[in-house]
Amino acid sequence: MSESNDNPQPSSSTAEDPTTATDQSTTPLSWPPDGDLSRDWIRNFTSVLSWSSRHVPPSQLPSVMTPVFLQRLILTASNILHKEPNCVRVDPTKADGEGASVVVVGDVHGQLHDVIFLLEDAGFPGEDRFFVFNGDYVDRGAWGLETFVLLLAWKIFLPHRVFLLRGNHESKYCTSIYGFEQEIMAKYGDQGQMVYRKCLRCFEGLPLASIIAGCVYTAHGGLFRSVTTAPPKKQKGKKKSRKIVGNMSDAMKLGSFDELDRARRTVLDPPWQGANLIPGDVLWSDPSNKPGLSPNTDRGIGLLWGPDMTEEFLYKYQIKLIIRSHEGPDARDKRHELGGMEKGYTIDHVVTSGQLITLFSAPDYPQFQATEERHNNQGAYIVLNPPDYSTPVFRSFEAVRPRPKVNAYYDFEEVIDSDEELDLKSMDNGSSHQANSSMSD
Repeated sequence: MSESNDNPQPSSSTAEDPTTATDQSTTPLSWPPDGDLSRDWIRNFTSVLSWSSRHVPPSQLPSVMTPVFLQRLILTASNILHKEPNCVRVDPTKADGEGASVVVVGDVHGQLHDVIFLLEDAGFPGEDRFFVFNGDYVDRGAWGLETFVLLLAWKIFLPHRVFLLRGNHESKYCTSIYGFEQEIMAKYGDQGQMVYRKCLRCFEGLPLASIIAGCVYTAHGGLFRSVTTAPPKKQKGKKKSRKIVGNMSDAMKLGSFDELDRARRTVLDPPWQGANLIPGDVLWSDPSNKPGLSPNTDRGIGLLWGPDMTEEFLYKYQIKLIIRSHEGPDARDKRHELGGMEKGYTIDHVVTSGQLITLFSAPDYPQFQATEERHNNQGAYIVLNPPDYSTPVFRSFEAVRPRPKVNAYYDFEEVIDSDEELDLKSMDNGSSHQANSSMSD
């Protein structure tokens, strides 16, 4: 394991938008005539988004990023994402046969300027550098839409080198509480519901997990249970059916990659009960110091798993490292048995076969807080280098300051900071299914 915390805080030239164009709000972004994105196009796209965040009122964003442009970008990326498997296999091999490095990124939560800095600091995606983003692109921060579409642009440009996984906040339920839906409505007005529906549809296509170089597993929440079926006792006059036993705590065991690949991920809100439990586990579960596998009663969805389960998973699948995200400084303040998130990461389990790491990439989080005392945490990303990829290099970084002044899109004084204690059982999966069925491209 290597560590580097000597990254300088962004200079004033980074914190203050370097764009010198006059009034970009009068020049809407346009799709390339040939339909192919380029590195120069994305560089300009990044600059425009950063400039707009400082100089264009939210309600005037459509003058820069029109609904037609936005719809094309989101749908193009969505079509790519929906074709990927639940667990993407990342083979970081360059054209010359040598290995490329892989950058793994945790939660970013709409903190656009910190994401732009991270991309610059780590080195942009390319032949020599793959990226795996571990979800939670939106909510809480004020620029969830800009952050998400910027990363979608990179995905369109380099679909086999940039991998975007789903986080628990890429859901209808969370985005209705933590600001993303309200953000879109404030920015796009009458067109907001259309933009929001396109984003939800894209969320459904985000893969759940990745395996990097055959030896590193990444997922937003972490591990997942086996959802098995057992034949019921025979009853005369009734058709045979199968009974789901995977959500019973006394029958819990770790799931397999075959089960992960078969899970139905295209749900707006992963269910907390029933047969399709794996997506909820992957997105919502947390590690624990207590051995075993048990329901995550604090969250009401997902699992808690101990070091013995980490060891079992690593050993069984010959994996050396698990990188998950999902817990920021607010969540870890309530879990004193585990490490804090001051540097943007913790090593939660060290076992014979490898390690479990929690990675969080949103510094000075959350952007809006009800108290004057802030967590003032650093964000971090991980670099995995060839040839073995199992020795993480940690890069911690400070938040870009000053952030542009903007109002929150959710009542942060009333809504709890952590995802714990949410009333997840109130999720109406029937309504979500109907919304899903009614959405079309």
